[in-house]
Amino acid sequence: MAITVGFDLDMTLIDSRPGIKAAYDQLSRLTGVFIDSDLAITRLGPPLDEELAYWFPAEDVPRVADVYRELYINHAIEPTPAMPGAREAIAAVQAAGGQAIVVTAKHEPNARLHLKHLRIEPDAVIGWLWAEAKAEALREHGAAVYVGDHIGDVRGARTAGALSVAVATGPCDADELRAAGADVVLGGLGEFPSWFAGYVADDEASASCA
Repeated sequence: MAITVGFDLDMTLIDSRPGIKAAYDQLSRLTGVFIDSDLAITRLGPPLDEELAYWFPAEDVPRVADVYRELYINHAIEPTPAMPGAREAIAAVQAAGGQAIVVTAKHEPNARLHLKHLRIEPDAVIGWLWAEAKAEALREHGAAVYVGDHIGDVRGARTAGALSVAVATGPCDADELRAAGADVVLGGLGEFPSWFAGYVADDEASASCA
């Protein structure tokens, strides 16, 4: 049976810190409002509006968010590299006959720009979803596994009834991810293909015994 695996984007498939820092620095210059971009990139994961609320009055956040997303296109895509093992992780799922989808809180058009620039080719990209809301897309696509770096990703997987595979490459360390309920914790995506091969073998063995 084909398995669908969902992946988070920021700090799971891509190291978005350099690009996001550049976009925040440009936003600060444009608005004249101080933004500690070095601090901001230590808490990636939640939606943009949550971070902007640290620096701007609540009534200004929607407008500033639109400005940020426009700046992002020219300042954040080019500096952002793939995480080690990202392409191999997507390829492992697809080589096994499965579907690899990206479910992210990021603005979906910008998520697609990152993936295109880095030549990472998932089967679907769904944006604007954070934490438990990610379960909507995971259920819709029948995802059995969701891979992410944040406790919000763990909550999304568990809400969807998917296996939570966490990678300790983002703001949450392995202990935090386990405490949040991750079923599997990997050091990074470089460990994913071998883990996934074992998962597929176990799944096929279970199906043959059913």
